[in-house]
Parts: sequence; C-alpha cells; structure tokens
Amino acid sequence: MLLVSVEYSADGVFLTTMARMGCKIFFTTFIERFKNLQGDPHYIALGMAIGVLIGVTPTFPFHTTLALALATLLRGSRRAALLGVWFGNPVTMPVFYIASYKAGILLLGKSLPPLSMQQQSLPELLHIGLDVACAMVAGGFALGILPGFAAYFITRRMVSAVHAYKKQ
Repeated sequence: MLLVSVEYSADGVFLTTMARMGCKIFFTTFIERFKNLQGDPHYIALGMAIGVLIGVTPTFPFHTTLALALATLLRGSRRAALLGVWFGNPVTMPVFYIASYKAGILLLGKSLPPLSMQQQSLPELLHIGLDVACAMVAGGFALGILPGFAAYFITRRMVSAVHAYKKQ
C-alpha cells in the first residue's frame, strides 16, 4: 500500500510519499522545514501546538484545512501548523482513533458499540452514526490538549535555541 499525503504550504504543494521516502528522509525533511520556520518563538510554537492538536483528532480528511483555519484565527504560524499535523500520521492514526472513541464515550457518558478499524475517515464515521462521530471528535480534542501544550513548550524552547544559534 502506498501512503500519500498532499499538504499545501505557502511555497506550493508539498507531496510526501512516506512509503517511497522512508522514515529517515521524512524526518530529515521535517527537521529542515522546522529550522526554516520564520517568526518569533510564540508564533511558531502556537502554530505547532494547533497542528498537533488537530493531528490527534479523527478528522483526517480535514486536518490541513482545520489546522490552517485555526492557525489563521488564533494568529499562529500556518507553516508550523502544517508540520504539527504530521503528529497524526498513518502510523499513529489507528491508535488515535481508538483512544479518541474511548475517551469520547467517557466524556459524553454514552454506551456505544465497539469501534472497528474499518472506519477510516470522518465521512465513514458519519455514515455509521452521529453519536459515534461526536464521541470520537470530542475524545480526539480532549486527547489532543496535552500533546498540544507539550508541543507548544517544546517548540518554543527549540525555536528560541535555533534563533540564538543563528545569531552567533
């Protein structure tokens, strides 16, 4: 199976084929794009936090759109948000889906049927029921808060260090 994701950034279409590139090249590209982010540490860290938060949610077909919209609305870096969305990638997404569903059931206090791995996207989830979709989205946002905060503080510290290094 070939895993392809198209991400839109200010410099055009960024096409990543994880199956072809391999993890090493993927992470090298990620780090290089991270180092090239422009702006103050808060601006970049806020964008990264937004991207990570959205990356945990089960809104896979809309990750890029949601991250760009929230980053624009909250005045964070849109480029950093696009990088942060990769926290929810094809490897981690099945775990996030199941955890989001279980957390959503607890948050909403509903008893719903067990989730199968057949449902891969929000439209498919809507097809099996609005209750399940609401539970997963609520659980996904709840689960994304902690990684989002962690991403903010880690990114802010890293960006400050990179900027200090570049000034020397």
